[in-house]
Amino acid sequence: MLNTKTPNKGAITRERIAAVEPRIRPYVRHTPVMRVDMADFGRPAFPVDLKLECLQHSGSFKARGAFTNLLERQVPEAGVVAASGGNHGAAVAYAAMKLGHKATIFVPEVSPPAKLERIRSYGAELVVGGARYAEALAASEDFAERTSALQIHAFNQEETLIGQGTLGLEIEADLPEIDTLLVAVGGGGLIGGIAAWFSGRIRIVAIEPEGAPTLYRAFEAGKPVDAPAEGIAADSLAPKRVGEMMFPIAEAFVERSILVSDDDIVAAQKALWDRARIIAEPGGAAAFAAMLSGRYTPASGERVAVLVCGSNTNPANF
Repeated sequence: MLNTKTPNKGAITRERIAAVEPRIRPYVRHTPVMRVDMADFGRPAFPVDLKLECLQHSGSFKARGAFTNLLERQVPEAGVVAASGGNHGAAVAYAAMKLGHKATIFVPEVSPPAKLERIRSYGAELVVGGARYAEALAASEDFAERTSALQIHAFNQEETLIGQGTLGLEIEADLPEIDTLLVAVGGGGLIGGIAAWFSGRIRIVAIEPEGAPTLYRAFEAGKPVDAPAEGIAADSLAPKRVGEMMFPIAEAFVERSILVSDDDIVAAQKALWDRARIIAEPGGAAAFAAMLSGRYTPASGERVAVLVCGSNTNPANF
């Protein structure tokens, strides 16, 4: 049964998401949907719709939140600054390039070369340092204080959540009959925005790596708490904790969190490439990993969609 509690979600509303969507529409792609049969992946026959947001500009859904920030907030002469495992930084760099702003992006040492090259290709100043996202975030905050650059947070920012929520709007337009949507979680900006859009009208299930169970731990504790930040998807799904802004939305509208292993994620990456020629980075393949591994088992007749949310990797890596 779906949770229908009303969260204290402030200004992250369906109305604001709907209002922002036409503003960012000239700058983001309406990404395609592919229907697959799980029998093609060695599982019992079952139709699943894949929303291929991995084909979005900059290689992930993050472009939506980046453009929303740059269009809804005043950008100073110093430009914008962001901390990122890679995808958010690439999206902010891309949006800044398109809109004519300076961008400085801080990333941790764990960020893969494919993401660093993408950020550089958009003309941003790239600063690599620190072992994990938290250190890059601290460095970006110091930079913002020194230069007055506009900080664009990867997930704990109102405009970021609203921008990611436009993906929920688009999924509903593409797939109005779905019962369930599987969404990967790191800091929670994506699932928070999508859950705010649907507001309990479908089942939303979070999928997280076992090495970075941020929302899983928050659900256990009843509030955002620190979690491990390890595993194959650490560059995209491993902040210290989920955002304070998204958590009330998740409590109200996300049914539960399911953990998948690194082996599950790698198997999903390989299967998506081998059977559907879809390139997905570890974080982008995590939601499909839940279906492929059987950790999420749909009911008979359930209409399931899986969000493939990022592609910033090289298929040679898996």
